[in-house]
Amino acid sequence: MKRYNLIALLLLIYLAVMAYFGRGMLLSGNYWEYFGIIAITLLIIIALRWALKRREMIRNERRQKQDASNRRTLHNDRHM
Repeated sequence: MKRYNLIALLLLIYLAVMAYFGRGMLLSGNYWEYFGIIAITLLIIIALRWALKRREMIRNERRQKQDASNRRTLHNDRHM
């Protein structure tokens, strides 16, 4: 499992546990606050997953370019 998926999953589990413990707020009639907090937290988790995934893609592209550059250098050194 990719690291960004694991982090998002752990945060979703944490959100579910906190929503369970916060159900008293829901039972007292604070529907907008309860569901608003959950919605904002979900948006933050999604944004974090997207940012981590993008960061990993950029890192992999940079690593591939570096590997290709190293192979070219090794290839040129052998032929000189």
